[in-house]
Amino acid sequence: MFPATSVIFFTTASGAGYGLIAALGVFAALGLVAPGLGLGLFGFVLAFGLITAGLLSSTFHLGHPERAWRAVSQWRSSWLSREGVMALVTYVPAGLFALVFTFGPWLPEGQGALRPLGLLSALAAALTVFSTGMIYRVLKPIHQWANGWVVPSYLALAAMTGLMLLDLALAVFARPSQVVATTTLIAIALAAALKAGYWRFIRTSRAASTAETATGLGRFGRVRLLEAPHTEENYLLKEMGFKIARRHAEKLRRIAALAGFILPFVFTLTTLVRPAFGLLPAVLAVLSAGLGVAVERWLFFAEAKHTVMLYYGATSA
Repeated sequence: MFPATSVIFFTTASGAGYGLIAALGVFAALGLVAPGLGLGLFGFVLAFGLITAGLLSSTFHLGHPERAWRAVSQWRSSWLSREGVMALVTYVPAGLFALVFTFGPWLPEGQGALRPLGLLSALAAALTVFSTGMIYRVLKPIHQWANGWVVPSYLALAAMTGLMLLDLALAVFARPSQVVATTTLIAIALAAALKAGYWRFIRTSRAASTAETATGLGRFGRVRLLEAPHTEENYLLKEMGFKIARRHAEKLRRIAALAGFILPFVFTLTTLVRPAFGLLPAVLAVLSAGLGVAVERWLFFAEAKHTVMLYYGATSA
């Protein structure tokens, strides 16, 4: 599939934003992160900024961005619509939670609402990311997406990047937390394991569809392309026929693994065992993870093969 920049940015940025909302909600509800004006303003402006920028960028992939509002109308049958609905719904509890977290001491009964709003915001954020993953999980014509690794990977990457942003926010205000740093390390390891499993799956498994099954001519023997359906580039070839060489894919996987998981793990571990190093390791962890996840997400689209390409000479999907 063609790796559109707008969709890559959307899934990377919004995933990190929702992960940060969820991390703030859970840790605040458990009493492990104390609310406050500075942390609240920094954390929620960053989270809502990433989420909103990501959602806006996703509309640029539409043929008619001005009709984006219609995407939420088919929520009964479409995970894309469900994602849109959840993205809008999440603003409500997350916005109230942000107010209580940031201005709670000045709000009547504000602290009493912190725990339920935090947990509700975390749940809504998780359901939004879950819906994003399900958009791809249910597309059966694409073997690289219609498998059990996709949704857990989306959730794990969102949690990982969100926790690193929370670790950064705490470092900015000189409030390092061993619990947050340790949880971040666990999230990085889990996300790395899931992504390694996904890469192994798409490398070692094959789609059920072949040129023989797609045409129904398998009983006559091997099917090969006699003449291309089109004489020039068309929409299907551009959007669903994107090709990446195996050696380039392997190189990019190594980059994604190094920048997305290994270096962030090392930098986060540094913040845990050497708090005196302060802000720098947390900043480096976030920057490295951002690059790594963007490369990973580019590969997620570039390596996906639609079964329609069987009609253009592909031997398997």
